[in-house]
Order: sequence, then structure tokens, then C-alpha cells
Amino acid sequence: MKLAIINSSLKVAASLLLFIFFSSTFEAQTKRIKRPKSRVGVTSIDRFVQESFDLYDKVYMYDGYAAAGTPLEDDDIDVLEDALTDLDIVLQTAPDIVSDINGISMLKQAKATLQVNRAKKGLKYSIKTAKELLLGQRKRDDTETDDDTNTDSSSEDDDNLESSNDSIDEKDAEVESENISDKLEIYSKYDFVPGDKQLFFDDFSQDFVGDFPSKWNTNASGEVVRVNATENWFELKSGYGVFFVPDVNDLPEDYTIEFDLLSKGIGKQTSSTARFHVILSDNNKFNNGNDHYAFVSIPLGQYGAFSLRAKNFFNKSSGDVNTDIKADIRDEVLNQPHIAISVTKNRYRLWINEVKYVDIPRFIQELDVLNHIKFHINNFKDGKERVFIRNLKVAEGGVDLRRKLLSEGKISTNGILFDSGSANIQPQSLGIIRQISQVLMQDASINLNIIGHTDADGSDDVNLKLSKARAEAVKQALINIYKISGDRLASEGKGESEPVGDNATAAGKAKNRRVEFVKN
Repeated sequence: MKLAIINSSLKVAASLLLFIFFSSTFEAQTKRIKRPKSRVGVTSIDRFVQESFDLYDKVYMYDGYAAAGTPLEDDDIDVLEDALTDLDIVLQTAPDIVSDINGISMLKQAKATLQVNRAKKGLKYSIKTAKELLLGQRKRDDTETDDDTNTDSSSEDDDNLESSNDSIDEKDAEVESENISDKLEIYSKYDFVPGDKQLFFDDFSQDFVGDFPSKWNTNASGEVVRVNATENWFELKSGYGVFFVPDVNDLPEDYTIEFDLLSKGIGKQTSSTARFHVILSDNNKFNNGNDHYAFVSIPLGQYGAFSLRAKNFFNKSSGDVNTDIKADIRDEVLNQPHIAISVTKNRYRLWINEVKYVDIPRFIQELDVLNHIKFHINNFKDGKERVFIRNLKVAEGGVDLRRKLLSEGKISTNGILFDSGSANIQPQSLGIIRQISQVLMQDASINLNIIGHTDADGSDDVNLKLSKARAEAVKQALINIYKISGDRLASEGKGESEPVGDNATAAGKAKNRRVEFVKN
């Protein structure tokens, strides 16, 4: 009998929780929704509530400006546009209340339900209000008030519930990851091919540590920092409406973009809206663009598997693409990923390490209007969560090297990258070697001579030896990974003796570090 009563009570409690959860108020309001004072102790719920109210407070502030008759300035509009994107992301990360609260006390279950409902109510208000503010259509009922003392009907309920375990376990913030594998076989099917005419290159080796890089512009701040005592990286600063613009102009119809991404301090406390944006724009100003732009944003948050986001905007109106691309790249973003982008007329593709995540055939809806590249990061904790880039390379082309080798009998590429001063092939270079292997597989009569070249750093003897070792490494990759017979391949090195670029500049050195394939 007692067991039956207990079971009946649990059913009633569960029904009550579900009723509370699914009965959130959806109508627009401007009474201040009170942020919960304490945490539940469930990471997904606490994070969702915190991020929801961070955005809610921002929109509520601008709503107050509108009520006071204060017009929005351009910077305010940029902030609201970014906030609207972030609101949509956070709403999609709402926790599964039924599964996430399983196993915790009934009091905590009730507290979690109330907090999630309150956060969802704030998000719905924020999305509706941000849209109205941007369209100049925001109107408020005179009976509504901005008084901070006003709350929704459930504003105090959860603050009186059990408050133990309010702090999130510090272990949640620990980054538990291993470096990505450097085994080339992982990249054996990697099909990115970099452009063969370099337009821009910056490894920040020519900039002083602590300075903003000389070939970039920004409306905020950033600096070159030294990592591992040998490498210069460019640290970007987070902020709404903050852009970093390299000196890239007049992008062609076909081109590629590559860079390495490094993060520090990223963990389970990092926001789901913490993102790295790569923007193609019609201007080099500090905005997404005037009439045309397209961007893909990469999530760095760790407490969930967050989507990549792709959006385009052409002819002063929303484009055809505004989508979330499901992916779990949490390990990748922690381990210095290589980002590669290929634009071939209308087609846009993006790889993270060896995996292609984005492939949109008509993402670039208008040709010859997106001439600039911009970077933007937002929602990172200042001084704690840090983001850096290095080895930014923009090159015209990205063409099918197979056809060129067959028709011309020779190709030269600086897209095969090696570790500094080493013959170790960087895995992301295998797209080119893969295409070479396909030519050899298609025509068994073709034999190739592989020729390595270096820049002028170091002595002639060292560079000659290094160029030979690099050519041999490419040969061995064709043999070991793609099973090409060694009898069909020869290798040699020419060191620094045949430069094609100025060895006094980083861009010229990058051109000189190349590999040639010549049909015998």
C-alpha cells in the first residue's frame, strides 16, 4: 500500500514538472525577468540559463533605449544583429530537461524546470524584441514597466529551493584531449587542393611581439604573441562589431584560404555562442558587408556539440543560405586545427583538418562582388579564453592539378607543406599528393621526377640536403600511402638555387618552398 502511494506521488510530481515545462508564457513582455541567483548544479542547465540571461540583459537594455526615444546608432545595430544570431544558437542548445535532471532530487528537478522555463521566456522575448528594434517596429504597452523590482510570477520560487552544489565542479572546466594524430594515413582521402598563385601570406614572422601585425587592420585590438618560444601567432580579441581585416583585395572567382587556429583556455565553461567567423565581404570596412557578404562560423564551445553556421547576404537582402551544419568538432578546435576553404565561382567548401564539413554549390550567389576577407570572434572571456591564427595563405586557383599535369607535363606547387627545417609532410598537404597519385593510377605509362626547392634561410648545403629529403618524402608518401610503384618515381633537390620569389619577404619565401612534378 505504501509503495503504491509513493509511486502515485512520484507520477503526480512528474506530471506537474512536465506541465510547468511545457506551459511557458510566449506573449511579448517588457517586465524585467529576474536572473536566478543560484545554480542547479547540472552543467547543461546552468550554462543554458546563464547564456540566455546574458543575451536577455543586452536586448533589454536596448529595449529601454527605444522606450526612452533614444535612436540606435550603427554600432548598436551591429550588436543587436550579432545578438540575434547568438539568441538563435542558444535557443537550439536548450537542455533536454527530462534526461538532464534524471537522478537529482525532486527539489532540484523543480528548480531546474523553473529556471529553464524562465530562460526560455527571456529568449523568446529577446528574439522578438531584437527583430522589432532592428526593423524600427518596436512598440511597448504603456502598462508595462522596466522596473527591476518587477518579475514574472515564478521569479522568486526557485531561489527558495535547495541551493547545495551551486558551484559547478571545476573538473567540468578541464580540457581533456589529446593531440590530433600526425599519421598521414588519416589524410589519405583529403581532397583539398590549394591555389597555385599566392595572393597573400602572413606567418607574422616579420612582426614584433606585442605589435598589431603590419599587414592587417582592425577597429579594436590584437597583437602578435610568441608561442612555444619559436612561433609568432596573431591573437584576436573578442567583441561585438570587432573585425580583423588582412590586406587582401580583389579576390578572383577561384581561390583558396588556409590558416592554422590555436585556442587557449577553452573548456566546458566556454559559451555555446563563442565562435570564430570567416567572412567574405564586399568591402574592407568594419562590418559584415554593405550589400553582399557570406560567412561560416566555427564553434569553440566544449560542453556540447555545436553546429557550424553558414549564412549569405546578397543585394541588400537575406540570401538563400542560413543554416546550421551539425558536427562535433570539439576535439579538433582544441588541437590546433588547420582550416582550409575553397571558393570555386559559386561553390564554397570548408575543411577542418582532413574532414570536409561545408560544401554548398551556390553559396556565392553573385560573382565578383566579394573581394575581401574578414575575421571576427565573439563571446570569449577576456584574458581567459584566447584565440590565435597563423600561416594565413590566400591563393588563386585551387584548380584540378591532374589535368594540368597531363596537359602540360609539369606542375609546381607550394601547397605541399613541411614542418620547419624538416622533411616531415604536414598532413593537410596530402590533397595535392592524392591528385598526383590519381594521375599515376590512371596512366601506367607515366613516370615522374619529384624536385624539391627551399627558401634561402640557412646554408646552401643544409638547404640542398633538406630539398632532397623533402622530395624523397613526397615520393615515399606516393609509395606507402597510395601504393605507387617506386620504379616510376625519381626524386632530387635543388635547395635555394632556383628562387621564384623574394627571399627577403615571408611571402617570397613561401613561394620558394615548393615541389615540382615533371613527367619523364
